[in-house]
Amino acid sequence: MTDEEFLDAYFQYLHNPLEDEGVDFWWIDWQSGNLSKIPGLDPLWMLNHYHYLDSKRRGTRPLIFSRYSGFGSHRYPIGFSGDTVISWESLDFQPYFTANASNAGYSWWSHDIGGHMHGYKDDELCTRWVQFGVFSPIMRLHSTDNPFNGKEPWNYNKISELTMKKYLKLRHALIPYLYTMNRYASREGKPLLRPMYYLEPEQPETYEVPNEYYFGTELIACPITKTIDKKASVAKVNAWIPKGLWFDFFNGRIYTGNRMASLYRGIEDIPVLAKAGAIVPMTDLTEYTNEVNNPKALEVKIFAGNSGEFHLYEDAGDTAEDLDENWADTIMKLNWCEHPEFIIEAAKGNISVLPKKRSFKLKFYGITNNNILLKINDIEVESSVIYDDKMHLLTVHIPKVDILNKITIRFLNRTEVANNNIVSEAYEFLHNCQIEYDLKSNIYNYIKEAPNSISAISSLAALNLEPTIFGALCEILSAKY
Repeated sequence: MTDEEFLDAYFQYLHNPLEDEGVDFWWIDWQSGNLSKIPGLDPLWMLNHYHYLDSKRRGTRPLIFSRYSGFGSHRYPIGFSGDTVISWESLDFQPYFTANASNAGYSWWSHDIGGHMHGYKDDELCTRWVQFGVFSPIMRLHSTDNPFNGKEPWNYNKISELTMKKYLKLRHALIPYLYTMNRYASREGKPLLRPMYYLEPEQPETYEVPNEYYFGTELIACPITKTIDKKASVAKVNAWIPKGLWFDFFNGRIYTGNRMASLYRGIEDIPVLAKAGAIVPMTDLTEYTNEVNNPKALEVKIFAGNSGEFHLYEDAGDTAEDLDENWADTIMKLNWCEHPEFIIEAAKGNISVLPKKRSFKLKFYGITNNNILLKINDIEVESSVIYDDKMHLLTVHIPKVDILNKITIRFLNRTEVANNNIVSEAYEFLHNCQIEYDLKSNIYNYIKEAPNSISAISSLAALNLEPTIFGALCEILSAKY
């Protein structure tokens, strides 16, 4: 019996089920196509398997939205965590559940962003869920059929709406990174989401942060699943920061690792950390806001402090089989030394799936030097450079370049990892605090005049501040020690 004949028999069975109370336990014999009863057999695995095969008959790569039927279900993505009640308790469970799906091989695991049913409306809750959804394997806003339960951003207050839109755009921009990470999952068995104990199984603290996880090879995500403290205007998540230097993906704040830390963020962001040496390729949406093909413009985030290498894998995604010859590979390297170099190698592999030319926006975080030399195929060319002294962020704009060209950026002066701008960060935090103005001034003056962070923390402790306010200030003062 061929696959086609089997599928035809199977779907005939689905449309004409036997009138027997044990119909859930009927099985189609592969050789004969006959039906037989196996007591206690759950048919869900079979349903997933043959719906999966049926989707392949369209000439595209097989993909279904399936229900979990036990170990082995990861072969039939996409899965999901069930019909969640809309509540903070539900959200708090989802990051742990999603990351640990990798323990069953399920790297394409999803959840109903914003919650599915019942519960209550809470703009902050849905905003946090969307932020977590961006740093999930599958981003899928969903709800039950209720006229008041739409998850579109414009159904929420203006702050939530703008934050949701910002994160939805970020998800679109992250597609080059996500696509590469899913290739790693397919070829090397490396899930996009990995619990913290995957890389440090003997480190006890990694088991104490259930809602923190690695997001691909370059990032760590720490979704916030608790409400904001009204006076501090931030919410907290406890995180384990591994050894080395780590950067806040959004504002560039630098953290020294090998420790537990409490991280505080307002409604606009969640903590996402990039390792020193991380390279994160994204779509530059400045002009190509509706880009769905492999992008003509890339924005690449590069984080100082260590050497790193990234293989950007791309294909057209339009073939029935996912074969190695479908893919193009663009290698990016950061060689960190006294005079660092960043190199984008000529694309190789199936370059037919790529645009012939690309522009690049290269963003270097934690850099103290803006004196660079740009070469295209070893020929020096002029570069457009912008340096943000506050964030220690160097942006290099490179116009459209043939994808077969090699790009090299060399830092001409001695380059070191920057220090955090503690006074500026403290001011921004205090500016948003809902507390007395005189108290804000006292706190700010202590920080400005303190000879070091330890002295500042000691002075602030004497003020008997609200715990969240004191904790957030300690994070700023002690991030890079």
